[in-house]
Amino acid sequence: LTDIPEPGARAGAGGQRGGFGAAGGEPPAPIARFEPGPRQSVVDLRLSPDERYVYMSVVERPEIPARDQGVPNYVTESAYPEMINGRPDVGDSQPIRLLAILDLKSDKTAWADGSAFAGTEKPAAAGEAPAPRQVDWTLPECSDDGSRCLAAVRSRDYHDRWLVTIDPATGKATSLDDLHDDAWIREMPVFTATGGGREFWYGVFGGGGITWLPDNKRVIYLAERDGWLHLYTLDVTAAHPAPKAITSGHWEVTSARLSNDGTRVFYTSNEVRPGERQFYTIPVDGGPATRITTTTGGHDVTVSPDEKTLVDLYSIITRPPEVYVMPFAAGAKETRVTTTTTARFLAFKWMTPKIITYKARDGQLVYARLYTPEMIGARRDPRHPGVLFIHGAGYLQFALDYWSETYYRENMFNQMLASKGYVVLAPDYRASSGYGRDWRTGIYHHMGGKDLDDVVDGAKFLAATEKVDPKRIGIYGGSYGGFMTLMAMFTAPDVFAAGAALRPVSDWLHYNNGYTAPILGLPQTDLDAYTRSSPIYFAEGLKGQLLICHGIVDTNVFYQDTVRLMQRLIELRKETWSVAPYPVENHGFTEETSWADEYKRIDRLFDEYLK
Repeated sequence: LTDIPEPGARAGAGGQRGGFGAAGGEPPAPIARFEPGPRQSVVDLRLSPDERYVYMSVVERPEIPARDQGVPNYVTESAYPEMINGRPDVGDSQPIRLLAILDLKSDKTAWADGSAFAGTEKPAAAGEAPAPRQVDWTLPECSDDGSRCLAAVRSRDYHDRWLVTIDPATGKATSLDDLHDDAWIREMPVFTATGGGREFWYGVFGGGGITWLPDNKRVIYLAERDGWLHLYTLDVTAAHPAPKAITSGHWEVTSARLSNDGTRVFYTSNEVRPGERQFYTIPVDGGPATRITTTTGGHDVTVSPDEKTLVDLYSIITRPPEVYVMPFAAGAKETRVTTTTTARFLAFKWMTPKIITYKARDGQLVYARLYTPEMIGARRDPRHPGVLFIHGAGYLQFALDYWSETYYRENMFNQMLASKGYVVLAPDYRASSGYGRDWRTGIYHHMGGKDLDDVVDGAKFLAATEKVDPKRIGIYGGSYGGFMTLMAMFTAPDVFAAGAALRPVSDWLHYNNGYTAPILGLPQTDLDAYTRSSPIYFAEGLKGQLLICHGIVDTNVFYQDTVRLMQRLIELRKETWSVAPYPVENHGFTEETSWADEYKRIDRLFDEYLK
């Protein structure tokens, strides 16, 4: 690290000025030096407020690197197949995130040490000495006066998270706030401080989740301590620090930022009901919250720099987001300033699906969108067919009271199906976002367990309450929804007559580590969880008509998943299946022709086998 003078500033003996090279002379001498190890890379830096220390985020690659899966691309300018870089699979060796602290005064480096609170790993074999427990570190957030720095640390097995202070001279870390989950710790959302958020490396728990209050003693952050994501403050100077809840209840804070003066928090939550998003403000010391927005739907609010005006990206189920402006006052009138939809779109008779609940077999209430022909002035088909749409994962939600920016195509397709006489149900099955920790972790060690029960119970709900013919029910979905479609067709073959699995996972052993390992564990130690969660092991159960649609250059869920499943279905002598490959498509389709082709195929599948 070097200290380069500002342009035009005097640079010391000899009168050299800022800059170096042919015009600026020799480069300045380094202040301090850090030499990464042979498998290490510095990926981010942060200077302490007193400019004494540099905190360095260091990625250490495994000694034996994992083999990245390449994805073959056949439609190329060269006319030859070319490989696209892929990713390792779950259980492959993974890089670890370390924290180094460089003292600019003494030119010495200390490494952050969490052994005092993280403990040791369980020995792999009898007689082996326990090794320090592996953890991932984030760059610390320092108070404005530079007196204290706080970092988030997460165990590599995803069960524990700590907020810690670090002695920069020695690297010794002291935990102030521990959080444990027998399933897996939820990623800490980025807490936006005044001036905007920052980008952080995906997969490191806690990055950007801590913000200091103006007293330089307390931090504020979001945590899932009581089973729901809420705001907490922590007094770092207390003898025995204890988190203080600022918000509470069976609802979640979905985003938050601190006011300019640090006395209030502006946040969005689903307090009204799981599918709504409303904007609130609350004092950082706690107390009653003030609801600012009032109209039903989804509010994504940005506060002006002077905190007098709000810009609201607002939508309802049948209309995409538009920009509204309003004074920063509870219940103030909003003024619409954009119209982005076409006259043709606005002229169409869109239905407003109902947000309903039905009871799952274990007594839990499942929220869902329900589309019926009557909502659009159509008649039910005399054969009384029904369809379930299963949204994808990555922690998402579809039973929303506003426009789904992820699944707007599926919303329109569901409306089209209803206009043709189908009844369509779209459930927020177990593990959907917005419903708290217990719902989130309902798939721990078994994907395709409780979540699939919720879907099957949804089909039974359609038969019982909407008079859908139980022999004429279809199912479709993409990504995790495609996986769920496969599991439904293979393990509940008498419930679903036809299904369309789009870009589906067929074997979780071939998916990535960051998503799969927290839920199922590692295949080296939890292989049974992978076996009971992977459709390829249940393919012999197929009875109904199955359509699989998959992009060949998918770098998320590899097309290999579909190829391996095809071979398994051939070996099982199954005949009621087909595959539609899309040569130029990745996981998220981009070509209009591909989208049209896919949905025409799904439409024909349901018309032929449900009607």
